[in-house]
Amino acid sequence: MKKKHRDNFYLNKRHETAGWTVTRRDFLKTSAAVIAGLSIRSPFAFAGGTAGRKNLCFGIVTDPHYADADTKGSRYYRESLAKMSECVALMNDKKVNFLVELGDFKDENRPADENSTIQYLHTIEATFKKFNGPSYHVLGNHDMDSISKTQFLNAVRNTDIPNGSRYYSFDSKDIHFIVLDANYRSDGSDYDHGNYDWTDANIPPGQMDWLGKDLDSASNPVIVFVHQRLDGEGDPTIRNAADVRQILHRSNKVLAVFQGHHHSGAYSRIDGIHYYTLKAMVEGSGTDNNSYAVIDIHKNLNITVTGYRRALSSELEKV
Repeated sequence: MKKKHRDNFYLNKRHETAGWTVTRRDFLKTSAAVIAGLSIRSPFAFAGGTAGRKNLCFGIVTDPHYADADTKGSRYYRESLAKMSECVALMNDKKVNFLVELGDFKDENRPADENSTIQYLHTIEATFKKFNGPSYHVLGNHDMDSISKTQFLNAVRNTDIPNGSRYYSFDSKDIHFIVLDANYRSDGSDYDHGNYDWTDANIPPGQMDWLGKDLDSASNPVIVFVHQRLDGEGDPTIRNAADVRQILHRSNKVLAVFQGHHHSGAYSRIDGIHYYTLKAMVEGSGTDNNSYAVIDIHKNLNITVTGYRRALSSELEKV
């Protein structure tokens, strides 16, 4: 690839939104040879000036909704397997410290069939686990289509986390990471075998208590992962989001929250905390309609989000 092609691999557009600098980096059309050549020389290198001072980096992907099911509207369920393969190949090439999927990992047939759903889960997990490093799952509402949380968690593995953990935390390179589970109905019961309303997402009292204690004991800056949104209003937002945000803000330790669920993506900054919602992988056909991102946390605690395909890129400054 000639130098000018490498330098112009992205189409860049910059704009300011609520104090957030966004760089839209849409790939030019590429062939499968680009992915095949990742191990030789990555064409995805971020050209930001702070790249040499990063503390750690990790990958995020959300809402693949994988199933061997016919397309419905803009959701191309079958294509998420190839899209995930591309994502994992890039994460391996970039040698990110770990990879997180932010929920709605799999989907189901219509009509629903438990055995098929479990097979789809095993299939997408096998692709996800080709990442050469620690990997983690966040529970999404569609992860309980046709099956229970226990069935889902028995089919996946979170590195060095006790099997069956619905919410948990871990540390990597002086940053503390928290994974939340908002897949509870207003009455406190778990989402189970499709028995849920996707607009009725809640963090129950027991998990709220755990969150407060975990933040109190954290000695490092914090990043939070959750499927449904903790910012905004309306259906995609966790019903008791304001109470959760108060706990996060009160700790004075949280740098950012990374979320999925809202397929078109979003961003806001509330009380000095960045809330970045990644665009869904399942939306649209073809490689150009993939979505995933690499997150660099720099030594000054500024955060660079490098979005690939349709995902938005951003510089999130520490407030």
